[in-house]
Amino acid sequence: MNFFKKHKKEDDTDEELLNKYRNTNDSEYFGLLYNRYMPLVYGVCLKYLQNEDKAQDAVMEIFEMLLPKVAGYEIKVFKTWLYSVVKNHCFHILKENKRELTVDFDSNLMESDSVLTLLVEDVDTEREKALNKCLEKLPEPQRIAVYKFFFEDMSYAEIVENTGFHLKSVKSYIQNGKRNLKNCIESSVKEE
Repeated sequence: MNFFKKHKKEDDTDEELLNKYRNTNDSEYFGLLYNRYMPLVYGVCLKYLQNEDKAQDAVMEIFEMLLPKVAGYEIKVFKTWLYSVVKNHCFHILKENKRELTVDFDSNLMESDSVLTLLVEDVDTEREKALNKCLEKLPEPQRIAVYKFFFEDMSYAEIVENTGFHLKSVKSYIQNGKRNLKNCIESSVKEE
């Protein structure tokens, strides 16, 4: 009878696999971690891209994109972080293809319609002036995050990579920035 159970890499937690990958740069560790969530990744890609081949391609693209970069990210909960990365990657693909989204969004995933209408290209001159004025009033991190997200079409992950902000901070800056912009623009338009 064997009293010592042989430890398998598959038994490691997400954090352990991620740390082993960071420490050794052995892609097997990240591969094991990514494989755990491949059904989730594929499901999210399929939901947004609505095409099995494109979803499969996106699953591989995300793996290839993350493999060299993942060690540099501060990740608290891998599954939640990965979900955000996958969703943003799909949005990026859809923006590139300029396809319309035909998915049901949860309210916590959807951007505020009233703010998005303020940030589209065909706004009237009065609102455009108010938008530019209000953008300047935002705190610098909010202004940077909002500008990169809406005007440069960057995903959350790209903003993190580009600015060095943490993922949660980027989400917060965009959310708070949108709210502050909306309030500022509404009050500016009422004043004029």
